[in-house]
Amino acid sequence: MKFLDNFLGDELKKKNPVLFLLIVLCVGCAKQPQRRQGLTIRDGILTIGVEIGYPPMEYYDTDGKTLIGFDIDLSNALAEKLGLKADYIDVAWEGIMAGLDTNRYDMAINITILPDRQNRYNFTKPYIDSSITIVALKGSGYNIDKPEDIAGYSVCYQSDTTAQYFTERLSEQGVDLTAYSYDKILNCFDDLELRRVDLVVADNIVAFNYVGNKTGPFEVIWQGPSDEYIGICLKKGNDALTNALNNALDELFENGTMLRISQKAFNRDLVSARFW
Repeated sequence: MKFLDNFLGDELKKKNPVLFLLIVLCVGCAKQPQRRQGLTIRDGILTIGVEIGYPPMEYYDTDGKTLIGFDIDLSNALAEKLGLKADYIDVAWEGIMAGLDTNRYDMAINITILPDRQNRYNFTKPYIDSSITIVALKGSGYNIDKPEDIAGYSVCYQSDTTAQYFTERLSEQGVDLTAYSYDKILNCFDDLELRRVDLVVADNIVAFNYVGNKTGPFEVIWQGPSDEYIGICLKKGNDALTNALNNALDELFENGTMLRISQKAFNRDLVSARFW
């Protein structure tokens, strides 16, 4: 108010208080975030489909209520850039893409960009890359120098992920292995620890999260080249929101927010290499 007094002068305030009040209200409104009419399914809300239970990307904190992880921090930052409020919908992984088709949410996070998926959906620029890894119990003594060396082992992975596609390609190439599909990556590592399976195939982001504890039971015994790129997936034709998210991503990379989010989630920089 002091600023307005100086700018408009006491005379206007005394002679025409109604006009002065209208100017104050207009200036106050101008400072508020603009609602993005038509950009999202629910006005003012960025609705996000996510499979909760995939640390360190998206999972519940120890209180069982607070949603945390790399993708959560990223989505919150993107929503703030767009002047929107983030709202999360927990979805089983196998149905996460279908939720876009039925307009259940605006976007789905942590989706590997694949040619087949690009034909059916919009994708933002990638925001992180990953690679396939093979994890075993420490001291297993397994010698895996190349993917084909998993022949003869029991292998598990989360269904409908690149880990499944990777393992299936090996089977199609004649690699004799026993494969098990799980709905949740958590179950894969639980069964590995219980020695119900020999190996877990997963992306390096998840694998290193489980292996990161030096006193833990797991170790990465093979890691492939970095050739998988993760982005935000949207309904085909939703170009307005896709472009807005791309612009927001650029800003988060440029102002250092992406690096801070990476350091918080992984204790290392997984985002400085740009993919476009």
